[in-house]
Amino acid sequence: MDGELKIKMYSFTLDCKDPHELAKFYTELLKWEIAFEDENWVCIHAPGTNQGTYPNILFQRNPEYLPPVWPEKPEAQQQMAHLDFVVNDLEKAVQHAIQCGAKVAEDQFSDDWRVMFDPSGHPFCLCPMISLMESDDFALL
Repeated sequence: MDGELKIKMYSFTLDCKDPHELAKFYTELLKWEIAFEDENWVCIHAPGTNQGTYPNILFQRNPEYLPPVWPEKPEAQQQMAHLDFVVNDLEKAVQHAIQCGAKVAEDQFSDDWRVMFDPSGHPFCLCPMISLMESDDFALL
């Protein structure tokens, strides 16, 4: 159908004070590549893919950015979203994330995954979901 509306996820955008520094962290963590960058934006994507083939992570300069407080506390900057990453070895993934510049959150609510903070304070989770990772339907690198 020619006039059919099409909507495709392009990116997940993270505000930060320094998009280049945060993009560097995520390219090291995920072994992804920079798709494009300028002084206010950096976009990363999975290697070997064309821009837009898979969702990207986009980092946007916001000089007023304040890191969220997690777990939430009244009157503090609240988390708006977080990223989940599937891993095949939780402890190795945690150590890799730390080497890239992440920190382990003090508060953990499960032994099944780890809550981490990127260098700008965004929370993200490392989740050992072996059955998903080994599935033929799991496309992202």
